[in-house]
Amino acid sequence: MKCKMAIIVLLLAVGSANARMQDTFGLGFIIGEPTGLSVKYWLDEERAVDGALAWSLSDDDAFQLHGDYLIHDFELLDAREMPVYYGIGARLKFKDDDGNGHDEDDTVFGIRIPMGITYLFDDKPIDLFLEIVPILDLAPDVELDINAAVGARFYF
Repeated sequence: MKCKMAIIVLLLAVGSANARMQDTFGLGFIIGEPTGLSVKYWLDEERAVDGALAWSLSDDDAFQLHGDYLIHDFELLDAREMPVYYGIGARLKFKDDDGNGHDEDDTVFGIRIPMGITYLFDDKPIDLFLEIVPILDLAPDVELDINAAVGARFYF
């Protein structure tokens, strides 16, 4: 039930965002840790919010929902089409079963610090990205974790 509510909240938030300019909303996939559906909404030329509905490959049957606020630096690599980005966000991970017969019905909450690079095509509404994300889980236990993934999105 928690998982369904989280999905509904994310879809409502994404659906209520009004596109102020063309090609601001991207929908695609993320592969790695986690793997699933990726969304991104550009707030302006340098700031964006992104999120994912995905499955954790490191935890059996764990569904992950995360969202981040991102700032893009177009001058660090001196390439307009390849900004480096960083930001802050949050993650909810819903564990169903640990695979050993133990019921792990814990919901894990953590703070994400995404860092990555994205390639923005000039002539196509597509981006490719690579990111690494240190995570400080705060509940139910305090632990450090890390995510790393690649992905692509198509912009509308």
